[in-house]
Amino acid sequence: MAAVRPLEDLLRRRARTPLALRAILTLVGLAVAGLLVLIAAFSSWYTVPTDSKAVIKRFGRVVAVTDSGLHFKLPFGIDTATVVQTERVLKAEFGFRSEAWSGPGPTRYDRQGDYDAESMMLTGDLNVLDVEWVVQYRLVDPDRWLHASRDPVDTIRDVAEAVMRRQVGNTLGSRVLTVGRSELAVNVAAEMQRTLDRYGIGVRIAAVEMQDTSPPEPVKPAFNEVNEARQERDRSMNLAEKERNEVLPRARGEAAQTISEAQAYALERVNEAKGSAARFSALLAEYKKSVEVTRRRLFLEQIDEVLPRVQRLVVVDPKAGGPLQLLDLDAPLKATGGGR
Repeated sequence: MAAVRPLEDLLRRRARTPLALRAILTLVGLAVAGLLVLIAAFSSWYTVPTDSKAVIKRFGRVVAVTDSGLHFKLPFGIDTATVVQTERVLKAEFGFRSEAWSGPGPTRYDRQGDYDAESMMLTGDLNVLDVEWVVQYRLVDPDRWLHASRDPVDTIRDVAEAVMRRQVGNTLGSRVLTVGRSELAVNVAAEMQRTLDRYGIGVRIAAVEMQDTSPPEPVKPAFNEVNEARQERDRSMNLAEKERNEVLPRARGEAAQTISEAQAYALERVNEAKGSAARFSALLAEYKKSVEVTRRRLFLEQIDEVLPRVQRLVVVDPKAGGPLQLLDLDAPLKATGGGR
């Protein structure tokens, strides 16, 4: 009975409330209800861009990761959607910062600021270089990107700077300035990926691009002189190597040709000697068989070989007391109008 009396008193007081006041209260209630409905309507859906994903959290706990498009969630802040760009390649610049310039003409990026503290590095041969580079990366796991690290961007920058300093410290300065730049970028990207995988922040390194690499301004003139001296040394060495490559093969060829000619001459002389010895042995055997005939034949063969080259034949008779010309071999030539 005690609980019924307050209800009766409330109804009795409401019956005594003016009609206008009751209408205002009703309108206020309807407005509040309508506002709640609008808030629920606008907070129960969300859209995700094509290059992003959304992480859905319910009272702070991740319940889903949604792709691009229109999606619905619990209203009134029960579910919250955090959009993460997963398809866009992000970049971190070291040693400089590029800012877009939107003046007349095409858009360009100007380098701004002084960041020597992060670009000055010591090389393996104890030279100081100003190294500028860019790290490009993509977010492959939105959940871990949001919750595995307090500040993932700073983590990436710290890892990139530490890895680059270690790699440059293990490389000669001349290679960092010239042919070793591409290899250095590949090594830095691989080591960064291994380190970030251990941290588990959901990042994939797309590329590491080496930018301007030069000695510090105070020592640049001396450094350029050293480089010029090294280039001159390399040029002289290359010229000497070129001359060596030209002279040695030619000398080897000439030596081989001389050796081949000497071997051929030796073989020819040996064969001639063997032939002469064999001919002499054959003649000696024939001579022993018939001494007089062989002697006459040899005499006739020698005469037959010598006479065609004789131009004048003189027979000396000791009894005549002087030369007596028996055969004038020039006569046929004189008769035909030849002559010597």
